[in-house]
Amino acid sequence: MCIVGEGIVKGRAVVVSAAGGGLQLVEKEYAAVPPAGHVRVRVRACGVCHSDSLTVLGHLGNSFPRVPGHEVAGVVDAVGPGVKRLQKGQRVGLGWHGGHCNVCPACQRGDFILCSTHQVSGGSFDGGYADYLECPENALALIPDELKDVEAAPLLCAGITTFNSLRNSGARPGDVVAVVGVGGLGHLAVQYAVKSGYKTVAIARGKDKAALVKQLGAHVYIDSTATPDVAKELLKLGGAQVILATVTNAEAVEAVVGGLAANGKLMINGVLDRPLSLNTLAMIGKRQSVQGWPSGCAKDSEDTMQFSALTGVRPMIETVPLDKAAEGYERMMSGKARFRVVLTME
Repeated sequence: MCIVGEGIVKGRAVVVSAAGGGLQLVEKEYAAVPPAGHVRVRVRACGVCHSDSLTVLGHLGNSFPRVPGHEVAGVVDAVGPGVKRLQKGQRVGLGWHGGHCNVCPACQRGDFILCSTHQVSGGSFDGGYADYLECPENALALIPDELKDVEAAPLLCAGITTFNSLRNSGARPGDVVAVVGVGGLGHLAVQYAVKSGYKTVAIARGKDKAALVKQLGAHVYIDSTATPDVAKELLKLGGAQVILATVTNAEAVEAVVGGLAANGKLMINGVLDRPLSLNTLAMIGKRQSVQGWPSGCAKDSEDTMQFSALTGVRPMIETVPLDKAAEGYERMMSGKARFRVVLTME
């Protein structure tokens, strides 16, 4: 149980003590008043993302001990000096983007996700596997009333990454958009593509996914295990204007690139297990492109959640209490989760 002590706030937190170490539940103390420009958030839900493994392994250059978690839904518990936009009691969300400097060239252009000194939630500072966290005010997004905390949390990484990619892809309503992978990111990408008016093709492994993608609204399902040439199947549909790769398997992505239409774009959301091998001659001939896309800033998170609330896009989740965070993390890493593990604090 979280208690307010004399001059401090106490809560539980799940920490990684050393690179590659296990997750351990500890008690953590917070100052009664957050630092200048910062907000203390009482966490109500936190999604468990594969990118949390980067924190666990120390691949973000983070120090230890560290609390992972960058899909956070909660409520403002206290504000530090200089905080102007937020006040106690407001529902807020925190994603991968943990704040920006406002002075570098990217920030001056308003491209905050590319800030030269941007922070990563759960990497640069302690994240959401906890009862409380502290973060910069400019990292926080407002959560619409229509979304429950456990629904909002996964939208702050898996949701924003796919939604933001699609709306910046150049695809227009009616275009063929193919989503590779129907997992934590992919099951949301399919929904966003359908709700945005694209002819949506879901590509995954196994005939058992057919019923799921139909439930998600996809117009076409391609089982890559039963289809000798996935790219050829896409070309039969006229070619994909956008292929959104949400998987980590490079071979699966290489198998579909040939299905791009002229001027088509391959957008990379998942960190692949090795460098891609591409037929650049064919890509030059059709003026095709490859683009990586990070998540987005707080305003992008707000747009994602508002679109989701408006159109009925929701994540498929499994909830796990905070004190079983290690089990939830292992379930996510095993690939068995359907499709997002979400930690709950109350």
